[in-house]
Amino acid sequence: MNAVPFPLGPCVLLLVITAAVHDWRARRIPNWLVATALVAALPAQWMLHGALDGLAVWFAGWLVGALIFLPGYLVRAVGAGDVKLMAAVGAWLGMTGAIETAMIACAIGGVWALAAMLVKRRIKDGLSNTYSMLLSVTGGWRHVVQQGETLREVSVGRLPFGVAIAAGALCTIVLAVQ
Repeated sequence: MNAVPFPLGPCVLLLVITAAVHDWRARRIPNWLVATALVAALPAQWMLHGALDGLAVWFAGWLVGALIFLPGYLVRAVGAGDVKLMAAVGAWLGMTGAIETAMIACAIGGVWALAAMLVKRRIKDGLSNTYSMLLSVTGGWRHVVQQGETLREVSVGRLPFGVAIAAGALCTIVLAVQ
């Protein structure tokens, strides 16, 4: 792993901690936050890598960060704010940092979701919903909605995944320093 250059680490931590607090309290990640972070990442990358290379690092990180969670958004496993937050984190940390952050965030989020299902004693419902999401390309969720239920009615619960993304970004930064 490469060390995260000085201005990037503190800026990413400020971004993800602010997003995590908003997500924890309101279950939303504000657009103004991710838009500001995305715009601010470009000049930071320019200063570190030069104009052309900085633009390439920024764009590749943004694209990979967004694309990693886009399938999850399409099956309603994560919200649009989570996708946009990962895109902004990718713009700051680059493609490799986005991948590392997403992998760690998914691991943390998965353990957290499993623990929440255990506490609520809804493992069977949670696993059934997960199976339905995986089958959504063949109509798994659409079948549920057609029976008159909404996705929120059949959900076992919602976790503020911005918190898992923040933990993933923190781990990525800490592990890069070592």
